[in-house]
Amino acid sequence: MNNSIAWLAPAKINLFLRVTGRRADGMHALQTAFQFVDLADQLVFKNTSDGQIKRVHALAGVSDQQDLCVRAARALQQHAAPDCGVEITLNKQIPMGAGLGGASSDAATTLRVLNKLWQVGLSRPQLCALGLDLGADVPVFIHGQAAWAEGVGEQLTALENMPEYYYLIVNPQVNVSTAQMFADSQLTRNCHTLTICHPEPGAFGNVFEPIARAKHAIIDAIFNCLEPYCRPFLTGSGGCVVAAFSDQASAIAMQANCPSGVHSIVAKSMNASPLNAQLLDAD
Repeated sequence: MNNSIAWLAPAKINLFLRVTGRRADGMHALQTAFQFVDLADQLVFKNTSDGQIKRVHALAGVSDQQDLCVRAARALQQHAAPDCGVEITLNKQIPMGAGLGGASSDAATTLRVLNKLWQVGLSRPQLCALGLDLGADVPVFIHGQAAWAEGVGEQLTALENMPEYYYLIVNPQVNVSTAQMFADSQLTRNCHTLTICHPEPGAFGNVFEPIARAKHAIIDAIFNCLEPYCRPFLTGSGGCVVAAFSDQASAIAMQANCPSGVHSIVAKSMNASPLNAQLLDAD
């Protein structure tokens, strides 16, 4: 495999997010649905034979111990030949702490690509098991298909032929802590269980929305500016606010209603991860 390939790690959108209970281990039981979008980080992996896992450029404020790419590579290295090493270059395009799954996607791309680069030969379910130890969103990126998710997010049912949308993604540019959101005393933890379906974006709500709006005035302001014109919703535990449109022009036009000073983009949804095609081409 070519050491210069820029491997894609796409962002995701949660079409809804509900907490249906709390498990004996303290983890929350969820229901959600994922779609990918064509906003993506890019990773380059340079194979080495010194057994070292190295970041070419560190992320500001993120240590090696916190970096999910490094942690993913080290987890997979336990199943590889002892001299397998890699230098990882990450071109970050997905904002951090935004509910778009950037770090989880980076970890999944690391696992999937190094599994081939190092000729480890783990199956997709085995990679998902490794990924789940890194974060609840990692398995869906390894799965590589739009999906309905349950459990802590690892029980995945593929959603085929989902309508594809143009998403207006408004980034309040505040880093929302997932751990703090789950720990919040106001979080609704007893939503009734839904039947698997193709959900309309935002139709089933997001239990983190009222908490995010109360904690962050800018997130509340984004909702207030968009709600007269469309149905905005929170993705993940925040902080990006998203609205779905059937055509690109409508999504672009809605950007004019965003509060001043926030960053917004329009991204096309995808039911399959672009990494799937890249890995097939590399075979």
